Amino acid sequence: MKISTKGRYALRLMLDLALNSKNGYITIKSIAERQAISDKYLEQIITVLNRAGFVKSTRGAQGGYKLAKPAEEYTVGMILRLIEGNLVPVACMEDEPNQCPRCDICVTLDVWKQLDEAISSVIDHITLADLAKKQQAKLLTAKEHSGYVI
Repeated sequence: MKISTKGRYALRLMLDLALNSKNGYITIKSIAERQAISDKYLEQIITVLNRAGFVKSTRGAQGGYKLAKPAEEYTVGMILRLIEGNLVPVACMEDEPNQCPRCDICVTLDVWKQLDEAISSVIDHITLADLAKKQQAKLLTAKEHSGYVI
């Protein structure tokens, strides 16, 4: 399994919103500058997030985006599945029940199931709030060790 650029950027976008939630609505332009990502690309991603109800938007001079729910209510898995679709490691696991004629005798399917469970157990238990805390700690550590303001 490989997470696309779109999936990685969606997670960074949502994390940026979580980190800056105290500032109200956040513009795509400011997120793009902080994240060093094209604002045009972020606009495509935010459209998907907005349609799914992950973010709220408002127009006008004070317009922008913010999380629709608290950061604790979003998991990495929720965000990645919205953007990437099904995250199963092999195509034969996409259908439920499994349609592969070999699924009852295929021992490699057991490997793919274990891999899927391992990935899900990680991404479904890390919230945006968890990532925000880690990000703040890393920035603080970097600031202390570098001597310059971030």
